[in-house]
Amino acid sequence: MNAVLAIAASGMATASLRLNVSASNIANISTTGPLADTNTSGTTEFPAFYSPLRVDQIDVGGGTAATVTTVSPSYVPMYDPGAPYADKNGMVAAPNVDLANEVVQQIIASYMFAANATVMKIGSQMTSTLLNIAV
Repeated sequence: MNAVLAIAASGMATASLRLNVSASNIANISTTGPLADTNTSGTTEFPAFYSPLRVDQIDVGGGTAATVTTVSPSYVPMYDPGAPYADKNGMVAAPNVDLANEVVQQIIASYMFAANATVMKIGSQMTSTLLNIAV
């Protein structure tokens, strides 16, 4: 029974990570920076744009594991001529975040967490029933 609980716990941890990564992507969707090839002459260093992340989930034979990687390409050019780091055409780097995909990732994380919590609850009930029968 401990294996069932460990599998469910790994699924819950992966769901939590998926939700955190998606929330971070959404929170930083408006964070822009200079394009990689922009020459920002002067002494002011501008912060880089936010590099969005994604979660890759794999089966580890008795649970699940997740790795966090950077989305590729990590930015898309966006027109913002008022930005101090805009290139000569008024372009800046904006994170390559697809808001619709992030909503889907949050829904997946929610259902994934709930399903694994149910597995953990049922596993605990089965262990309790087994111990009551044995007494």
